[in-house]
Amino acid sequence: MTRRIRVGVVRGGPSAEYDVSLNTGAAVLSALRDKFEDRYDPVDVFIDKAGRWHIFGKEIRPEDSHHYFDIAWNALHGNYGEDGKIQSFFETHGMPFTGSGSLSSAVGMNKILTKKVLKDHNIKSPYWKEASADDIRNDIDNAVEDLFSTFILPAIIKPAQSGSSVGVSIVRTKDDIGPALWEAIKHGDQILVEEFIPGVEATCGVIEGFRGEELYALPPIEIRPRNSFFDYNAKYAGESEEIVPGRFSREKKSAIEDLARSVHRLLRLKHYSRTDFIIHPRRGIYVLETNTLPGLTKESLVPKALRAVGTDIHELIDHVIRLELGV
Repeated sequence: MTRRIRVGVVRGGPSAEYDVSLNTGAAVLSALRDKFEDRYDPVDVFIDKAGRWHIFGKEIRPEDSHHYFDIAWNALHGNYGEDGKIQSFFETHGMPFTGSGSLSSAVGMNKILTKKVLKDHNIKSPYWKEASADDIRNDIDNAVEDLFSTFILPAIIKPAQSGSSVGVSIVRTKDDIGPALWEAIKHGDQILVEEFIPGVEATCGVIEGFRGEELYALPPIEIRPRNSFFDYNAKYAGESEEIVPGRFSREKKSAIEDLARSVHRLLRLKHYSRTDFIIHPRRGIYVLETNTLPGLTKESLVPKALRAVGTDIHELIDHVIRLELGV
């Protein structure tokens, strides 16, 4: 009898996206148990908020984890899980894992580095500038005055390295700037101040080698937040309308899909990704950011897009594992 492949589903972690990661990991574990009991042996690899690893209820050394599984499904979100750190650990120890490699993850997680790559390849992204957390802490009044005098409002202020819209604020007046800066520096030392572009929000996932295509684009999703923008609550508390597939013209749909593929290639991402857009009625399509490890919870967008094309995360999970192992 052929031994089942042990899949270590790594979830939790020390980031602000701990809860989302737990839910993504739970969805992957459930999918592996539901349909693949003859092929895969799922192993719950829990990392607590202090960064300690646990398997089968006992704490282990991370470097010993290869004794427990054959491939790691990276279900971590945010810092440590998406910024290249755990990827570097897996690479150093020669362990197969899902998702992008360490360098691509580090660039994709850093919104400022991503914007520089987009600019180098003439892909439109909202105008931006960087703010320093040290400058904000040392003299918040000066930081506010500088932004107010040099940047047109409304604007978006957010940490350069976070996901799930953690720490993101929209500022419409001078009085909004200070609280938004304080909120952003709770989650990182690099702060991105970005032009607010009104329009329709959209997102598009891509999967490598799926359904016979080199880079398969899932149907673009139209996002209509009930709030002013697609923040954490809109994503995970049902405070948005997500239309799958989105109500885009054939030309806009094709352009969104092509851009999602292009960003995946330019950032040298691996297996699957999801890119977010804003579509201005006159100025066209802007790339906002790319998620190198999209969530797979029941509220997440990639599973909704998969259902729209007649499949689900079971097929995605099996496909990605096979891609990584070459089976």
